[in-house]
Amino acid sequence: MTPRESAETEEVEQPAPSKRKAGARDAATPELFAEYQRTRDPQLRDRLILSHMNLVRYLARKFANRGEPLEDLTQVGMIGLINAIDRFDPGRNIRFATYATPTIVGEIRRYFRDRGWAVKVPRRLQELNLAANKAVEGLTQRLDRAPTTAELAEELHVSEPEALEAMELGELYELPSLDSDMGGDSDETHGRLADYVGRVDEEIERFERHARLDEALRALTPRERSIIELRFFDNLSQTQVARRLSISQMHVSRLQQRALTKLREAVRDQDNE
Repeated sequence: MTPRESAETEEVEQPAPSKRKAGARDAATPELFAEYQRTRDPQLRDRLILSHMNLVRYLARKFANRGEPLEDLTQVGMIGLINAIDRFDPGRNIRFATYATPTIVGEIRRYFRDRGWAVKVPRRLQELNLAANKAVEGLTQRLDRAPTTAELAEELHVSEPEALEAMELGELYELPSLDSDMGGDSDETHGRLADYVGRVDEEIERFERHARLDEALRALTPRERSIIELRFFDNLSQTQVARRLSISQMHVSRLQQRALTKLREAVRDQDNE
């Protein structure tokens, strides 16, 4: 069972020792809950939160070692605890730990469902992926073999493409690190995943830039093109260009500015095509 399935489907049993401890607190604090329900005093709320933090920690540990830091799960569980305290009615004659546990666990499960995926996936597909994983386990036990896509689709009451997509989504839950070791136990070479990932060829990019620039240069007059080539390809100063073309340095400056404006417009037009 994958970490996601465990986080989504595992029924969290009621904490035995910790719950007894929480229950002892419940027996000692019905008046405190009643007073908070009546006054909504923030200080009373803080006291109730502190007195039930062990319950949150116990439930968070149920989801530990599943790809998320325990501290983060505890913080998420605290949100569920606060919501439970705000909604709890002491007049219903039930223990607070019994009432709060589903709320706390629900927040933690929601955290795994919404934030545990490496790539953002719509809620409907997340739930379909969970149902598909459960269906595969059940069908494998019944059929004594791995189910086909058609059998899985029939079990889920969805189309075959939807069933296949649901199974493929599991690969998006946790992406491998680029530093992952790609060598096997018997393989003496231990290359990283990053070594096998394609990179942009800088020579191709340089060729494309030159091709675009060459096309943009066609929009210039012969003299403007000569000035650009002498200034930026041959790295001559404006004074040197002026001597080479037998014109004034001021004239070179004006022609250069006009040529650069034309080049920018030509490149912008290429981008808009």
